Order: sequence, then C-alpha cells, then structure tokens
Amino acid sequence: MKKRLIATMLTAVMVAGMMVGCGSKSEPATQAAATEAAKAETEAAKAETEAATEAAKPETEEKHLVGVAMPTKDLQRWIQDGANMKEQLEKAGYEVDLQYASNDVQTQVSQVENMISNGCELLVIASIDGSSLGEPLGQAKEAGIPVISYDRLLMNSDAVSYYATFDNYKVGQKQGEYIVEALGLETNDGPFNIELFSGDPADNNCNFFFGGAMDVLQPYIDSGKLVVKSGQTAFEQVATANWDSEKSQNRMDTIIAGNYSDGTTLHAVMCSNDSTALGVENALASSYTGEYPIITGQDCDIANTKNMIAGKQAMSVFKDTRTLASQVVKMVDAVMKGGEAEVNDTKSYDNGTGIIPTYLCEPVVVTVDNYKEMLLDSGYYTEDQLK
Repeated sequence: MKKRLIATMLTAVMVAGMMVGCGSKSEPATQAAATEAAKAETEAAKAETEAATEAAKPETEEKHLVGVAMPTKDLQRWIQDGANMKEQLEKAGYEVDLQYASNDVQTQVSQVENMISNGCELLVIASIDGSSLGEPLGQAKEAGIPVISYDRLLMNSDAVSYYATFDNYKVGQKQGEYIVEALGLETNDGPFNIELFSGDPADNNCNFFFGGAMDVLQPYIDSGKLVVKSGQTAFEQVATANWDSEKSQNRMDTIIAGNYSDGTTLHAVMCSNDSTALGVENALASSYTGEYPIITGQDCDIANTKNMIAGKQAMSVFKDTRTLASQVVKMVDAVMKGGEAEVNDTKSYDNGTGIIPTYLCEPVVVTVDNYKEMLLDSGYYTEDQLK
C-alpha cells in the first residue's frame, strides 16, 4: 500500500516538474508551478521516510551505535538537523550519539574521537571547519569506521565514504535569479545598487552558495546594471565568520554609513543565509532611511520567516532537513548492511583527495506567497511558532 502511495505521489511530482519545465523562466507562473512541485515532493518524501525507516530497521534486536556530530546550537537549522537525524535513525532501530560542538573546532575533534573510542560503527559529521578533522578521521579509517559527510564537505581526507547535502550551487543560483527577476534586470536599464553577504570561509558550502549567486549576478555587475557601491565583491571581502548575525550587522552598518546615509537607494542585498540576512535587516532598521531593499536568505529560520511575513525579507531558500535526514538514514542503513549507498552525483564534489560520491537534495524558494504551503501545511512549523 505504501509503495502504491509513494508511486502516486512521485508521479504527481513528475507531472508538476514537467509543467515547470514548459514555462518561461521570466513568468511568475513558474513560481506557482515550482511551489506545487515542491509541495508534492515534500508529501512524497514524508511517505517515503516512513517506508524507508521501516525497511531500514535491523533484522535483529542488536543495536548499532551511530555517531552524529553537529557544529553548533547557535543556529536554528542545526538544532533541527540534529533532532531530525536522531529521531529517524532511532526509528530505524539504531542507537545515536548526538553531539554539538558550540562552534569550537577542538571540541568537535574531541567529540569525534570519543565517538570512535565509545564504539560508534558509523559517523555522520557536519563539520565546523571542513579541514580541521584530519586526525580523528584518520583514526576512523584505521578502525574501519565509515564516515558520511553531512551538509558541509569534509576536506583533505580519504576517510570520507559519502557526502549528503542539498544542491548548494543551486541555492546560490536561486538567490541570484530571484534578484534578477524582482528587479527586472532583463528589461530594465538600471542601474540598481546591491550589496553582497556570504558566510563562513571555513564552510566549503560558501564557495557553492556564492559561486552560484555570482554566476547569475556577475554579468549584470559587469554591464553596470548592478552597482556594488561599497566595492566589496570578492569572497574574502563579503565573507561572514561563523555566519554570525552580529558580524553581518556591523558590516552592514559600516556600508550604510559610507554609501547610503545620504538617501541613496539600496535596491537589493544578496545574503547567503538567514543569519547573515538577519544582521543586515537589523542594521537597516537602525540606520537606513531609504526605500527598503530586496533581501535574500536561506534556511527559512523562524525569525526570518516572520520577517518575510512582515515585508522585511523577500525570500529564503528552503532546505527541508527532514528530507536530508531521511536520505542519510537510508545511506547509513545501506553501509551498515555492507552495501553501497544511493548517490546521484559522482562528479562535483572533490574534497582534495578525490571525488566523494554524493546525494543532492533539491532546495526550493519560499516567499510570503507560498510559505504557508511549504512550511505550515508540510508540518515544518506550526502557526504558533510564526506568530
């Protein structure tokens, strides 16, 4: 019965996807079709998760211990990632050692080493700094413990078996494309003023977020339709250590004082995620008096979703962590049973020792027009959480 239900849902996703592919990229109807496709995919994923966790349960009563290392509880998305992972792994019959490292590299190194010494048979790691775990990863390889890199790619280690994440290049593309469409850059002459905010240089995903966005926006910067008045366009100039909201707020305060305090309009701010966007929004509220800009984000954090509803943020790229957790559960189970995990990308992600087999989940744009469908109807948030 579950298989028939899943098949029906997946058919709906395919039909909706075909409808999206037939439209013009510039037509607003594309967003509605994409929303319907994403909503159907979310429902299918929920049903698939139930079936996957049932199928993944070990055949015997013996419990196998899986270590899950998360970077911090300072960002809402990591709390949800860890909770979803633990819940679904336990439903599948595994014991879980879930640890958060408070954004401290040495703490995470110690946590992973302890997981190894405490008998974890597989490690799922979302790193703080993708290049900082060489020693414990070497210990894992020596002990024959498989490692799945979660969301952030672990770099410069041949101990990494698989990588599970969202299509992070596409996240940046969607942010850039939203700005292009919202400002009408294909038809309007401009110029339009824009500022750029990316994330932590130690997070390898930033290269994909920023690269995807700039591949869309750079031609308009080169043509003069988009103007970065601060002059800060290099990744090193726009990066935000630890994705810290206070740091992005301080930088935005400085940019406003130097470039927009005379009433010059700021038309858009490309923010790679919601925590940097929140800092930008706080700075605008305190010191900017011009027409409110388009602001992008990522993760659909509660505070930012509230800001979307209030008109203070235009969009956020939604990455349903339940979908990613479900996929990782299936990868864990396949590896623990001696098989190979399902992947859909074997070309894109080189960690310095070679290409890491990867499973990419699809992100989707959320705005004030579709947040109820994507975040409330799907059960990701409750209405009370967004009040």
